[in-house]
Amino acid sequence: MLEFVDRLFRWLLSALMALLVVSVTWQILSRYLLSEPSSWTEELARFLLVWIGILGASYAYKVKMHLGIDLLAQRLRGGKAFALDVFVNAVVAGFALAVMVVGGSKLVAMTWELNQVSPALGLPMAWVYTVVPLSGALITIYAAENCLHGWREYRDGNTHGRGSV
Repeated sequence: MLEFVDRLFRWLLSALMALLVVSVTWQILSRYLLSEPSSWTEELARFLLVWIGILGASYAYKVKMHLGIDLLAQRLRGGKAFALDVFVNAVVAGFALAVMVVGGSKLVAMTWELNQVSPALGLPMAWVYTVVPLSGALITIYAAENCLHGWREYRDGNTHGRGSV
């Protein structure tokens, strides 16, 4: 099931990136060839960039390509490596829950309540901001998955230095 979700996630990020390229290309063509720039492509590109950046960050966390300082993690072995791995994932999950899920949900609710819409596309801004709690939930799930994977490695004695931090 998780592999299906991961494939869907990669497909979604690829589709958003392709749509961003099409939007920016149309903006360039309409500006320089038609001498009449499109009014909505810049806003669409901005929103797509936000979604790609924030969703991409959660995917980067999933595949362990996120930025991290791992000098200590590389030197630890066994139980200490596992404990550090759990601690780091717990801090990440706590941040994602508190700031992204709770704070992001409040932001989405507030923009729904205020009925904020984007100027060019007329989209409710709550749709744009929905990516924050969505990504926070994904990061929390991935942190739990990392801890479970780390526990299995530790239990089986496969922890050789750096865990899944």
